[in-house]
Amino acid sequence: MADAVIPSSTESAQATEPTEPLPPAPAAPSAVASTATPATNAPHAGATPSAAPSPAWAPPAAGTHHPQSPYAQAPFATSPTPPQYAFAPAGSSPRAKLGAGKVAGIIVAAALVGGAAGLGGAYAGVALFAPETVTTASGPASVTVNDTSSVTQTTGIATKVLPSVVTIEATSSSGGGTGSGVVLTSDGYVVTNTHVVTLDGATADARVRVSTSDGRVYDAEIVGTDPTYDLAVIKLIGAEDLTPIEFADSAALNVGDQTVAVGAPLGLANTVTTGIVSALNRSIEISSAAAPDADETAPESEGNGGEGPFYFDFGQGRQGGGATETIKIAVIQTDAAINPGNSGGALVDSDGRLIGINVAIASAGGSSGQAGSIGVGFAIPSNVVERVAQEIIETGAATHGLLGATVQDAAMIDGSTITGAYVAEVTGGGAAQLGGLQAGDIVTAFNGVPISDATDLTAQVRAAAAGSEATVTFVRDGKTRTIEVTLGALAP
Repeated sequence: MADAVIPSSTESAQATEPTEPLPPAPAAPSAVASTATPATNAPHAGATPSAAPSPAWAPPAAGTHHPQSPYAQAPFATSPTPPQYAFAPAGSSPRAKLGAGKVAGIIVAAALVGGAAGLGGAYAGVALFAPETVTTASGPASVTVNDTSSVTQTTGIATKVLPSVVTIEATSSSGGGTGSGVVLTSDGYVVTNTHVVTLDGATADARVRVSTSDGRVYDAEIVGTDPTYDLAVIKLIGAEDLTPIEFADSAALNVGDQTVAVGAPLGLANTVTTGIVSALNRSIEISSAAAPDADETAPESEGNGGEGPFYFDFGQGRQGGGATETIKIAVIQTDAAINPGNSGGALVDSDGRLIGINVAIASAGGSSGQAGSIGVGFAIPSNVVERVAQEIIETGAATHGLLGATVQDAAMIDGSTITGAYVAEVTGGGAAQLGGLQAGDIVTAFNGVPISDATDLTAQVRAAAAGSEATVTFVRDGKTRTIEVTLGALAP
């Protein structure tokens, strides 16, 4: 795997973790296997107990899609009140946006984390564990508690979340692999990554089998994929009485907030790891064979010929369809251990609510085979996941914004004294031109998110829905200005 240098960005203010005693919580049905006294699944310390999740969501009738809001909230299970963060800095906005700056200036290589085995699915470091044929490693079907007097906050989170996370096995004539998914509805809608169910673009008709945390196995059909943000929705055939995940507001996160990653790394189902939000305001560029071909009407970022710093490594060359394009996505960075196979799994907060879908990791070296966790993992924010999954369920596809401007890294432009996305050209009749952007402008913020380069801007524009209103802040002739634009639609 080739190394790449990734520029730095400004991170959010840190927050400390509460230390109050653990309050008791109601037991989750069939979630805890204990050799001692029951009622062991305690929630995190200092949390405000939330109401029971709302009833299972039923997909609306066709033709009801309204993508006006850039991060439109979809009616999956959510808290009835906004999430509370006890350590938010005084006077700070509770809705600071996600996904702009890039990973700090270190030399890394990286891989998307859909763990796999066999041709078209062997990720760096996985060959040591994978047999020639695809098998899913067995795992505990519940949270085991042997000493109820020492139950931790993580035990309570795991007890709540594990029933909402599944293990996905995708196979085709050329190979197969395993990944993770998150339950959206009780009747079997599950969100995961496009690269999990397409084997990174190697197939459009993989056979998909899904195992739940309690041992049930279902065939699944692919409802729709969204290669632009590497998200997909599948439907478990004949499923009922599943446990939907509860969504949190990812725009209200702070650096330092607790995170728990749940999934099936290396095929090890029901694996739980912990960490914190390491950084917000990240954007990464990933080589993906499933990505749509470059579109002349979508020139927000110049790209680099498909050789982004994050990509699948299939061991004996890239066999997942041959990555020739890249995608740019806004992500949450976490130091919770994430490994191949965690792709599509849940990143949750200290209340066990979804804050992101795990999608990528950084590794210490390209050809060394060291593709395991080094504490730098990335997840797609839940607000973006919610919008995209909702649109896929309603229509079979998701929309993405289009600004209509060719941009470059401002820091690379002679005479530039600030970072941002330098507008080299605007498309006639596009959102940028109609909103008043001109060649030579430097975009410094999009919907309130700081923009430090071209990748940042592309990731934020794509995170927004087609047709949504967006606020663009830019510098022209040394003066900062702000305009409102109506985004176009990225061609599917």
